[in-house]
This record gives sequence, structure tokens and C-alpha cells, in this order.
Amino acid sequence: MSPTLQQCQQLVDDWIQTVGVRYYSELTNTAVLMEEVGEVARIMARLYGDQSFKKSDEAYDLADEMADVLFVLICLANQTGIDLTAAFAKNMDKKTGRDKERHANNAKLRREA
Repeated sequence: MSPTLQQCQQLVDDWIQTVGVRYYSELTNTAVLMEEVGEVARIMARLYGDQSFKKSDEAYDLADEMADVLFVLICLANQTGIDLTAAFAKNMDKKTGRDKERHANNAKLRREA
């Protein structure tokens, strides 16, 4: 069974307390998050965009890079007291209410038969 967001938050906190020694500062973790997102962007630009891989790019692992982003995001949530489960549910409700008709009526999103 896959861990819930709440369990992921606890797993990360347990890891930080036992292996990581302590959390980096929130500002450092924000910078680390941007670095990790950049690594995902680099791979995406090469896999799905117009850039080609260099020799140094050949050993990529997109899933691992996305997991790095999630890990640091969870660190920041833990540091700032955010319950990601509640925040995600609230955000999905917001998106559903705001975007339901807008997306349904967007001709650019319609699939061609």
C-alpha cells in the first residue's frame, strides 16, 4: 500500500530527525526546491522539448528527480506547519469550482476525434 501524504510527511520528518540531523533553514530549502525543479525541467526539455541530451545528461532518472522535488516540498510543509493532505483537498476544491466550466468550454483542450 502506498503511503498517504500525511504518512509521507511523517516519514520525511522521521528521516530528518534520525539521518538528516536537522532541517535546513526554510530559505535554504526553498533554494534547494528551485534547484530540484530545475533538474526536472532540464530532463523535460530534453525528453519532450527541443533540446538534445549531452553526454553528462544521459544518466537521467525523471522519477527520482520528481521524488526529490516532493521530498523538499514536504520538508517545507513540515517546517511551516502545513498539512499537505488538507491543503491538497482545499486546492482541488478551489480548482474544481473555479475551472470546471472554463476548461470544459476551452476549445484548445478538446480532443480531436
